[in-house]
Amino acid sequence: MSTFSKPVEEGGEYEVDVKEVSRRGDGVARIGGFVVFIPNSRPGDHITVKVTQVRDRFAIAEKI
Repeated sequence: MSTFSKPVEEGGEYEVDVKEVSRRGDGVARIGGFVVFIPNSRPGDHITVKVTQVRDRFAIAEKI
């Protein structure tokens, strides 16, 4: 079990800057160094997202 405290939580809303694109084509942002994948976004986007899933090493969020 990981003792790493994640800087995001499911249902949380965050303002992010998308910096890169994942191999699957999702936008990638970081919150406190934690990777967040955001479908339908691209580098340069400054958006508000809502986290839908938090995994061990990353989170998935949607634009709101």
